[in-house]
Amino acid sequence: MSSLNLDDFTDLIERPDGGMRRDAEARRERQIVPPGSLGRLDDLGEWLAAAQGAVPVRAVERPRVVLFAGDHGVAELGVSARPAGGAERLVRAVLEGGRPVSVLARRLGVPVRVVDMALDCAPDTLPEDVVRHRVRRGSGRIDIQDALTLDEAEAAFRAGIAVADEEADSGTDLVVLGDVSVGGTTAAAVLIAALCGTDASVVTGRGGEPIDDLAWMRKCAAIRDALRRARPVLGDQLRLLATVGGADLAAMTGFLLQCAVRKLPVILDGVVSAACALVGQRVAFRAPDWWLAGHSSGEPGQAKALDRMALEPLLDHKVTVGEGAGALLALPLVQAAAALAAELPEATPEEAEKEEEKPDEDAAGHGSE
Repeated sequence: MSSLNLDDFTDLIERPDGGMRRDAEARRERQIVPPGSLGRLDDLGEWLAAAQGAVPVRAVERPRVVLFAGDHGVAELGVSARPAGGAERLVRAVLEGGRPVSVLARRLGVPVRVVDMALDCAPDTLPEDVVRHRVRRGSGRIDIQDALTLDEAEAAFRAGIAVADEEADSGTDLVVLGDVSVGGTTAAAVLIAALCGTDASVVTGRGGEPIDDLAWMRKCAAIRDALRRARPVLGDQLRLLATVGGADLAAMTGFLLQCAVRKLPVILDGVVSAACALVGQRVAFRAPDWWLAGHSSGEPGQAKALDRMALEPLLDHKVTVGEGAGALLALPLVQAAAALAAELPEATPEEAEKEEEKPDEDAAGHGSE
């Protein structure tokens, strides 16, 4: 029996400050550019003000990319374009600066943190700060066995909580959350299908590096078989993560919920982070108010999960590579919204009066044509 009570998150997580959001809206109405003329940037600025509890909103100055890493036993079935156990090479490439997220993070000046939860390699092959939270070597093959024991799921979940606390305590003011995994999108699709009550074919995508039709059919069959194992444990989110998730997914779920507790905003990346967010929503219904959907990856499972949480992606570039790269592309947009909300001057009374007169003038002009 787990000693972790997930129901506590319902009481611990508050919504972003509604009063501050109203103050931000009122400030926006006084600024020199008419409300609505900046589109979603207005909404983002007001969301940030509520999340920060500050008007004017503070600049996002200490963002961090956090990537949870793991290998999934289901990759043995050929459901991924990468070989089973291949996530270590991806992690090493991220650390050495050779992956898309590394290039983008370097360009944007954002540090990248990788947290190994279940890579299928000897822990002494990677830096200590990467492997210190590891729960096990690889996660189980979810079509025929549990991904984790319940104790391992709890340990991974608690590790995610600890990482969130470390980030909040260190002054991180926004997290870009992603994963580095092989087989992770298969586990994510199972979680989404189970929580949304859909069939395997509805959520089966092509993965981070697109697979061919035969691999897609193998993936769909694996998700179908894992889904049969998931349905009996739908009422217990920790057991669900143990049954068909994995150490990296359990840790990401704990991380997301604790970020909401600590009032630390998160930009979600692809289908894996969306699946963990969906589990988090089941645990604490207010939690998604602290998260942004960075982009649409084109994965059907991601679209299903985001729709269930009423999160609209900021970008739609169909970036499937994972590793937080798509979400990182949305970071400058969030930073731009913060800058505009904070730095646009308020209109003078004369300018405000002219703006109020414009609709009448336009109407009069159209009437004389």
